[in-house]
Amino acid sequence: MNAEDVAELHAAMRAYGIPGTLAPVDAGDPAGEWRVLDSAGRDVTAGTLAAAATARARRPARGFVVG
Repeated sequence: MNAEDVAELHAAMRAYGIPGTLAPVDAGDPAGEWRVLDSAGRDVTAGTLAAAATARARRPARGFVVG
């Protein structure tokens, strides 16, 4: 995931309550590749991207939910 994708993923993580910390792979190159770390410092980028995609697909874009 590159620096341009980070803002979109961060917004999705906040909107859907997905945990994780976004951090550049190389701290000296914030324009380079980024990853998502869990509270233990493990790379959970793939799982976070999948969770964000699932959450976006599950929520209706607009309309009413009648239950």
